[in-house]
Formats: sequence, structure tokens, C-alpha cells
Amino acid sequence: IYRASLFFSVALYAVKVRAEAMQKASEAVPSGMLSVVGRREANYRFACLEARKHCESLGIENPVCEISNYLFPDSRVIAGHLQALEFLQENARKYYFTRTKMLPVSGAFHTRLMEPAVEPLAEVLKSIEIQKPLVCVYSNVDGKKYMHSKHIQKLLVKQVVSPVQWEQTMHSVYERKQGTEFPYTYEVGPGKQLGAVLKKCNLKAWKQYNHVDALEDEEAAET
Repeated sequence: IYRASLFFSVALYAVKVRAEAMQKASEAVPSGMLSVVGRREANYRFACLEARKHCESLGIENPVCEISNYLFPDSRVIAGHLQALEFLQENARKYYFTRTKMLPVSGAFHTRLMEPAVEPLAEVLKSIEIQKPLVCVYSNVDGKKYMHSKHIQKLLVKQVVSPVQWEQTMHSVYERKQGTEFPYTYEVGPGKQLGAVLKKCNLKAWKQYNHVDALEDEEAAET
């Protein structure tokens, strides 16, 4: 018997509410996201602190500049006011950043600039019945397994303003006793970005990784 935590149509509605609320929040402040690759000496939090001080010197009140995504060792996404991100790009060498790239997004997602989106999502989730998943599902808020329906609801709301802990989640998913084999891992869909991240986080687990391009399979079936 198959049972989902959420009906697909209901989940899509919740995603729609979340997306619209986050887009509205992003329009309130000129903000964005900066992908950063740094050397081992890089101190991302200190760089963000100095970027916030720079914004304050420009007259910006309560500036935001913080880590919004932990991708893999030495790679982060920093989000916040555009002036802060521009400051980090201009001073990349000072902070031991080897590469910086602005992401093509409209706002500083997974930061406190998304706080206006919290209440709309919380309200819609209150009206939805969420079941405990039958398989292990990990939250990227804390890298741990969802425990029960209320826990899922709470973390889905918190995720809007919390950094994505993808690197930490990878460590949790692939944690094994010494000598235990790693499971087969499949990335389904276009691109191999998640596989590349896994390789950086856990090389041994990556050796059991396979990519499945769903579009190629569909085209082969049609011919």
C-alpha cells in the first residue's frame, strides 16, 4: 500500500502559496544570492559581518548578509542585501574567496528577509493533513530525519528563513559504521549537480552513485 505524506495536488498548492509569498518578500528589498567557493582559510561569517558593517555605513538599517546554503566543504551561498554581496565580490581576495558568482534569483532566500513569507505558509500548512513518511526523509533545516507530522509542519515553515544545510544532510544520510557498504544512489533528471556535491562531501558514497536522465529514457521509449 502506498501512502504519501501529502497528496500531490495539496503539496503543489502549498508550494504555490510559499513561492508567491517569497516572491513578494523579495520585492520589498533589493537583495540576492552569491555563490562562493573559498580556500580553507576563508571565514564566511566574518566576511558577512564586515559586509553588514559596510551596509550600515551606507545608511542601511538592519542589513542582512548571511550564509543561506551550505553546499559542500569550501562552498557556500551567501544571501542578503545587494550592497553587501557587491562588497564581498569587490573584496573577494581579502576573504580568501577563489570564486564568486551572483545567482540568477530575485531575492535573498533562506534568510530573515523572507520573514514576511512565514505566516502565509504556516497558515496553509495548518489546514493540511500531513502524514509521517513511510521512508526516511531528511530536513535540510537541521540535516536530521523528520519525526512526525507536527515536526514536518514546523520545519517546513522554519526552512523559509533558515540556511539550507545540504552538506550536513549528506553526512547524516551516508553515516555508516566502519566497514559498512554504502547504498546505491541515483540522481534522476537533467544535470549531475547533486552527484558533484556528494563527491565533495563523501567520496566513498559517491562511488555507488549513478545518474539517470529521465528525458533521455523517455526519448528512447518513444523511438
